Amino acid sequence: MKHVISMLMENESGALSRVAGLFSARGYNIHALTVAPTEDESLSRLTLVTSGSAQQIEQIVKHLNRLIDVVKVINLTEGPHIERELMLIKLSAVGEYREEFVRLADIFRGTIVDVTPTTYTVQMVGESKKLDAFIGAIDSEMILETVRSGTVGVMRGEKCLQI
Repeated sequence: MKHVISMLMENESGALSRVAGLFSARGYNIHALTVAPTEDESLSRLTLVTSGSAQQIEQIVKHLNRLIDVVKVINLTEGPHIERELMLIKLSAVGEYREEFVRLADIFRGTIVDVTPTTYTVQMVGESKKLDAFIGAIDSEMILETVRSGTVGVMRGEKCLQI
């Protein structure tokens, strides 16, 4: 099962390397990883997506909490939360495909952010399933390049990941 784990960590060199090393040493796979500074410049928020049994995820969270750079860890998947991912996809847009891609981008609530005589670049934000569905709706030969940010998430309501 997919789990979204979010953590606050010291914004210092080597902190990300220690988190990645923990996963590597124990043979766990990181499906997606997103990290950026928070409003407090001394802290970064790291969101990662991994999979495993409930016991494996529990062990991962315990190991992460033991890392010196990690301030707080939460498994967002345990409660109500919001997940989003950003995708930029460059499409070969010639002839009748130009109108089709505009229509598809509109249906999926995407935005065309770059236009050339032969390409469109579409920006899309949403759950991973939505982005996958958009890719599935397009002939794979028309896709020139795809870039995805990885999942970011936040708990719903008043609950917050903060120190």
